[in-house]
Amino acid sequence: MTIIRSILLFLLAALAEIGGAWLIWQGVREHKGLLWIGAGIAALGAYGFVATLQSDANFGRILAAYGGVFVAGSLGWAMVVDGFRPDRYDIIGAAVCLLGVAVIMYAPRHG
Repeated sequence: MTIIRSILLFLLAALAEIGGAWLIWQGVREHKGLLWIGAGIAALGAYGFVATLQSDANFGRILAAYGGVFVAGSLGWAMVVDGFRPDRYDIIGAAVCLLGVAVIMYAPRHG
């Protein structure tokens, strides 16, 4: 699997998980109803399937790396969808998380 394909899968997984959680939040907290909640549940289920498409066979590694993508993606989602303005510490923290993703997923391993 190429690094580009892996990154695209992480982005798709983030869209599904963050979007799904946001839809459920809207359905419950903003009283938008069961249709929003159902769409959120479906999106969260899709996230689970997307994660299986990564080529690495280690569930823990994939999930750990995805955690960093989730942190950065959540801030991005909040900026685009909710008008959130991250401060420099949010941005630094997200960058550190993405650096961790790169080390976990793409560092050369031997043996």
